[in-house]
Amino acid sequence: MGRRPTDGLHEVHTLLQTISLCDYLTFESRDEGFRLESDALDIPLDDTNLITRAARLLVEKYDVRSGACVTLEKHIPIQAGLGGGSSNAAVALLGLVRLWNLKVSDVELNHLGATLGADVPFFFHGGTGLGTGTGATITTLSDAPAKSVLVVMPDAHVSTAEAYGRLRMPFLTKKTPVAILSGSRTESTIKQVFDNALHNDFEPVVFEMHTSIAHAKQMLYEHGATHALLSGSGASVFGIFDDTQVLDEAHNALGRERGWRCFACHTLNRSAYHHALNIGFA
Repeated sequence: MGRRPTDGLHEVHTLLQTISLCDYLTFESRDEGFRLESDALDIPLDDTNLITRAARLLVEKYDVRSGACVTLEKHIPIQAGLGGGSSNAAVALLGLVRLWNLKVSDVELNHLGATLGADVPFFFHGGTGLGTGTGATITTLSDAPAKSVLVVMPDAHVSTAEAYGRLRMPFLTKKTPVAILSGSRTESTIKQVFDNALHNDFEPVVFEMHTSIAHAKQMLYEHGATHALLSGSGASVFGIFDDTQVLDEAHNALGRERGWRCFACHTLNRSAYHHALNIGFA
């Protein structure tokens, strides 16, 4: 939607949806100090990791004296536009609040999450949501129809800062898609979003920067996806499939591309997401 005149940050309207592709975080008590471990060699474990930053935030704000060890089993590809880091941060906050028996309100939790990243508050809710402002203001929507999804991560790296820098106002979303997003409260309207309004302003910019990402989207259509779209600012794209057998065939075909990774998954509604986390946020 362009930059805000007050602070120069970007205003967005973004449709967010939880899917079954996920990382796993394990929380253990320690006498003192915080430690992050991971099976992924390319994941930083210091204060540049949002899990570590979430722990430091709680320790400083609530004067925590206990320690903790968090083990991260990584499955979501990094720098993919899939909210992997943001979801890790949200779950780290939830897990550590419970582990340390902290009294933190929903409002405080959302504020803490927003300080770590614009996408973080969404992962306290899950399901289908609309992010506005910088993306951190979340409106929960009726659950989108259940869909089978193939996520494809080409061998490419997208600089989010560069992608934002290349956006040009005349090419940004027009009023009609924004109105559809803003009015998405009922099941029928959500279906309209999926059928008619799947749009990402980053696509022209990112596809120009990385032709392999554009190629991945085209291949999803060629192999039976009913819809395909860049996720966030990339580098991943996703295809929506009506037939799981067609999805499996697409998975096999696209998985043969050198350096590409493919993930067959499905949308996860709010109830299923809450059940997986055992949380009570609405």
